[in-house]
Amino acid sequence: MTKPPLALYLAAPRGFCAGVDRAIKIVEMALRKWGAPVYVRHEIVHNKFVVDRLRDKGAVFVEELQDCPDDRPVIFSAHGVPKAVPEQAQARNMIYVDATCPLVSKVHIEAERHHQAGLQIIMIGHAGHPETIGTMGQLPPGEVLLVETAEDVEKITVRDPEKLAFVTQTTLSIDDTAGIVTALRARFPHIIGPHKEDICYATTNRQEAVKAMARDIDAMLVVGAPNSSNSRRLVEVASRAGCSYAQLVQRATDIDWRALDGITSLGITAGASAPEELVDEVIAALRKRYDVSVTEVETATENVEFKVPRALREPA
Repeated sequence: MTKPPLALYLAAPRGFCAGVDRAIKIVEMALRKWGAPVYVRHEIVHNKFVVDRLRDKGAVFVEELQDCPDDRPVIFSAHGVPKAVPEQAQARNMIYVDATCPLVSKVHIEAERHHQAGLQIIMIGHAGHPETIGTMGQLPPGEVLLVETAEDVEKITVRDPEKLAFVTQTTLSIDDTAGIVTALRARFPHIIGPHKEDICYATTNRQEAVKAMARDIDAMLVVGAPNSSNSRRLVEVASRAGCSYAQLVQRATDIDWRALDGITSLGITAGASAPEELVDEVIAALRKRYDVSVTEVETATENVEFKVPRALREPA
């Protein structure tokens, strides 16, 4: 039977960012240096495929440091951790490696600098997300206030409206954040923002690639995990940019084929924690049903690389 034609547009860049790549390498290098098991506090990145593969190699994923033995190495995830976590590890004389993305660490440093200058911090982020918990945990309780929406800005009570600064979670939607920043500046004209946008380059680039193709396709598939903030934002960005249907899928088996019935063009992107082999898997599934022609839509070139900690590059 003749397959219907499908014009497939691949977003570029897509998939792994430098911070995710570094975090995964840290776990793999730790396993080679110290052997299994190596403990990881929280999922190293938000992708089940990646986590399962590392688990098969000997990584043990836990939610809290209290779930780790004292005599085995522990790695802190790419999302960052509250300051109390490494302090607890030191108190227990544990070997630990911090895999926090350097761009998240930059936000931590900004918050600390503002705190030392006597400013209260407002964080734009998602409640309960590990990155938000980690950033807010850099300072004493009450020193960082969380807002998730522009409406939240009107509800918060600050200590001194003339002594404020704001930071953001790195994986947010650029457009959503801009609206909240506008609300913050309107209510608090003296608020200090970051010297450079906190939303990371990879989040920005992936969102821009989605915007570039959204109006010209019938549907969009975003390869990523449901607990991945940046992946969920890509679905939202696609919809807001004019794509009539956008779907988040972890694997090819998650594709809702009925929702794609009758389409002639499809975009594919992947969140910053989704490996390229999952994109390949989705394309292979599409080829079984369609006569696929592939075009890459490139809006930026990425050549960022973050070094792993020196302790992992030294012999045991």
